[in-house]
Amino acid sequence: MLRAVKLLGCLAGTAMLGVVGTAVAAEPGLTDTTIKIGLFGPMSGPSQAYGQDVMNAAKMYYDKINAEGGINGRKIEVVEEDDRCSPNDLVAAVKKLVEQDQVFILNGGSCSAPVVAAKDYVVRSGVPWVMLNASGDGALYPPQPNIFGALSISQRAVGGSTVEFASKYLGAKKLGYINHDDAYGAWNLEAAGPQAKENGATFLVESVDPKITDVTAPVLKMKAANVDALILTTYAGPAQLILKKAQELHFDKPIIVAVNAIANLKQMVDNVGSKDAFKNVYIQELLMAKPGSEKLGWVYDMYKKAYPDLAAQPGHPQVYMPYGIPPAEVVVKALQAAGRDVTRAKFIDAVEHLNFSSVMAGPIVFTHTEHAAQKASIYFKYDGENLTEVPGVFASRWTYKAD
Repeated sequence: MLRAVKLLGCLAGTAMLGVVGTAVAAEPGLTDTTIKIGLFGPMSGPSQAYGQDVMNAAKMYYDKINAEGGINGRKIEVVEEDDRCSPNDLVAAVKKLVEQDQVFILNGGSCSAPVVAAKDYVVRSGVPWVMLNASGDGALYPPQPNIFGALSISQRAVGGSTVEFASKYLGAKKLGYINHDDAYGAWNLEAAGPQAKENGATFLVESVDPKITDVTAPVLKMKAANVDALILTTYAGPAQLILKKAQELHFDKPIIVAVNAIANLKQMVDNVGSKDAFKNVYIQELLMAKPGSEKLGWVYDMYKKAYPDLAAQPGHPQVYMPYGIPPAEVVVKALQAAGRDVTRAKFIDAVEHLNFSSVMAGPIVFTHTEHAAQKASIYFKYDGENLTEVPGVFASRWTYKAD
C-alpha cells in the first residue's frame, strides 16, 4: 500500500512537473491560431490627435495581414487600451495588458513622458515593446533589451537632422537653436551640438521654459548674434510665440520649425496671426512625402476603406495617421522572421535584424545596440499656406555611446 502511494505520488509529481514544464515553455498571448498584441495610445482627451488615428492605422495594417492569412498560421488579435497621453494611465494600461490580458507583445505609446514612465515596469516584465510614434528617448537610451521605438524619430535625431539641414541646405555657418530647458530639450540638444561642431558651424543655444509667455529675450539674443538660421525644437506654444516675435523684431533669417512642435499648420498660422510671419520658414517632416500626397496614397486609401464613417468626418484622418504603419510593420516582419515556433526571445532577436523602407523619410533600422529606428527627415518651405518640398533627406549622425 505504501509502495502504491509512493508510486501515485511519483506519478502525481511527474504530472505536476509536466504541467509546470508546459507552463514555463508556453509563451503568454500565443495559441495555435492567434497572437495577442496589446495596442495602446491616446484615444481620448486633449492629446488624442497624436495617437487615435495612429492606432487606427496600425489596426488596419493588422487587419490586412489577417485578411492575407495571418502570420505563420496565426491571426493577430488586438487588445486596445486608452492611455490619454498620461503617465499614470499609460502605466495602468500596460500593466493590465501584461498581467490581465496576457499579451505576447506590447505595441503602443504616442507621448514621450508617459512611455518613459512605463520603462522600468516593461523591462522587469520582459515583454517586448514596440512603441508607436512617441520619440521616447528616455526609454530608448541607454538601450533596453526589450524596448524598441523612434519609428517616427527620436528627439536626438530631431536635433541632428535639423542641424544637418541648416548646415547643408541653407549653408548656415552660425546656427541659433532654441529648445526646452527640460529632458525633452536636452535630448535633442545632445545630438544637435556635436553635429553642428562636425559641420564646422558655430552653435548658439537658448533653452526656454516650455510654458514661457514672453520670448522677447531669446529672439533678441538670436538677432543680436546675427545667426544665419534659427532652429526651433520647442512645442507648438513657444514656437508660435517665437515666430510672432521674430516678425515684430524684423528677424529675417530662415527659421526651421521641428515637426514635434506642430500638429496643425493652419492652426499654427491662425495662432501666430499673420501669414507674413512665414516668409522664411521651413517645416521638418518625418514622412517620406507630404501627408496626403500621391506617394502615400495607398495609406490614405486603406484608411478610407477601413474607416469610411470616420474618414467622412472633418479632421480625419488626423495628420499623424500614417505614423501607425511602421510600428505595425515591425511587429509583423519580426513575427514572420521568428517563425512558427516564435518566442519573445526570438521576436526580440528578429527585431534587432530589421532593416527596411517604410513610409518614413529614412529607413527603419534596428541593431542589437540601437533600438531607435528612424533618424532622418525631409523639409518643406512653408509660406503660411503652401508647402514646397526641399530636395534631399537629412539625417542625424548621433549614435549612443555607453559611459
